[in-house]
Amino acid sequence: MHILAASIKYATNQSPNTYYMKKTLLFLLLLSLFAARLWAGGIMTNSNQSAAYARLLARNATLGIDAVYYNPAGLTKLDNGFHLSLSNQSIYQTKNVVNSYKWLHGTPDAKYTGNIKVPVYPCIYAVYKMDKLAFSFGFNPVGGGGGAKFDKGLPSFEVPISDLVPSLATTSGVTDYKADINFEGSSVYFGYQFGLSYEVCKAFSVYAGVRSITARNTYKGSIMNIMINPNIPGSTYSGAFVRADQFGNDRASYYTGVATQMNGAASGLDPLISGGAGSLTAAQAASMGLITASEKAQIEGGLTSIGQSTSLTLAQAQGAFRATAQQATGGAAQMSGLAKNTADASVDVVQKGNGYTPIFGANITLDKLTLAIKYELLAKIELKNETKVDGTGKFPDGVVTRADMPALLSIGAAYPISKKLNASAGFVCYFDRGADYNCKDTLGNHVDNKTVIDKNFIELAFGLEYTINDKLMVSAGYLRSQSGVSKSFQSDMTYNLSSNTFGLGGHYKITPGIGLDIGATKIFYNSNSREFNHLLATSYIPVNETYSKSAWMVSIGLDIKIDKK
Repeated sequence: MHILAASIKYATNQSPNTYYMKKTLLFLLLLSLFAARLWAGGIMTNSNQSAAYARLLARNATLGIDAVYYNPAGLTKLDNGFHLSLSNQSIYQTKNVVNSYKWLHGTPDAKYTGNIKVPVYPCIYAVYKMDKLAFSFGFNPVGGGGGAKFDKGLPSFEVPISDLVPSLATTSGVTDYKADINFEGSSVYFGYQFGLSYEVCKAFSVYAGVRSITARNTYKGSIMNIMINPNIPGSTYSGAFVRADQFGNDRASYYTGVATQMNGAASGLDPLISGGAGSLTAAQAASMGLITASEKAQIEGGLTSIGQSTSLTLAQAQGAFRATAQQATGGAAQMSGLAKNTADASVDVVQKGNGYTPIFGANITLDKLTLAIKYELLAKIELKNETKVDGTGKFPDGVVTRADMPALLSIGAAYPISKKLNASAGFVCYFDRGADYNCKDTLGNHVDNKTVIDKNFIELAFGLEYTINDKLMVSAGYLRSQSGVSKSFQSDMTYNLSSNTFGLGGHYKITPGIGLDIGATKIFYNSNSREFNHLLATSYIPVNETYSKSAWMVSIGLDIKIDKK
């Protein structure tokens, strides 16, 4: 008979799930994070679609070339001939999440920052006007358009890793953690718009067209080198950082060995107990010559190593050994789970899809007043996974998910206050509640947009243009965006904020047929927060999370007119 006489420490009150990193949950955010809007617009829609927009913000009733997007029915007011608009915007956005979870590094205000840089954001419009007809084409990023990189990841990444500290503190002396976390991704929805505008009468024009949308999302991310600092007396672990998966494998082997030896010790007592010695202690059995002094020392040493009294009877000792073996088996399972769920994981996925948006519009000109309306129908878009690497199991190759572009209603007005000063206003409602954004609940189940979006996203804009001379015009604008998402929609994965935007710039006529637009825009987001409970083992820990953004944009564009001779 041989019994392991050593200190045995294992988790007897923790579920194996306590140690699971749930890496699959960490990467779920990649499905939704980069599909959010890049600048102005609804949750999925970009409305910054020209250099002139950047300087004025209220283009909903424009009669310029960018009316291809903003007021396509108004294109009949252009001169006969060919018109071309080429513009680019450079956009820079910073996203911040502050989390109060007490086990994160930097608490109570652990901060996570992501940077979005879009140096090239092109918009191209072409119009051929012929008397009462105007044929138009537009190309622009109607959704997404940029890439984001989070060097530190997000709380959703790190919170499960930080849970290793309280989960392993008692059993393994863990007090700290670290990991290499990063992900980056991009999302762009390119729109190709074709349409026809027709002047019914001098005061009234209509438009019908369609936009073909091609969507492409890319996701690359990894969680590498998850490490902890176990400190277990009597072992090789003395507080230095080691890989969590290696530690898990090592301790799983250790507990498996303990279970094997404890089961062996319990089985070794079977002959004595079946022979009627179960009520005797080891000392009594040795005094009667039933076991040797060495066997007595092994039995008592085994009991001492698991914190039991040497005065237990042999039957009681057998029960203690078997209980210890069962606990050690549980510890081995927990440590195997730790090893599996803290191993390096990465994702490299591309999603592609397409959809179509019918577009209708009308333009009314009453003396000096211009009124415009445009309605875009919902575009159903299905994205298909093209998976190269999936360390999470959440991106099966070929699986299709929804990522619609919502319907929208745009209303605009423009009026010349004087010969030099022109005023404009615009209103846009994005019908986000009626779309499918593949929203998920906390369990990862698909939910309808209406359950997490209380009201549709709206924008209200005002702008002024002042003509200095025949060549130069300056402008300024203001736009208020009002989000309608509920608290349950907000998360570090995808959050939507109300904002105030200011634009400034000008238009310069290089020649009678060539105009230059330059604009600068700054957006001020209202911060938002939510409180929720994080489940650690069987306890709920309150957490506060705050979301904020900052962004700015510069733009330049050329409008070219070739009159019909």
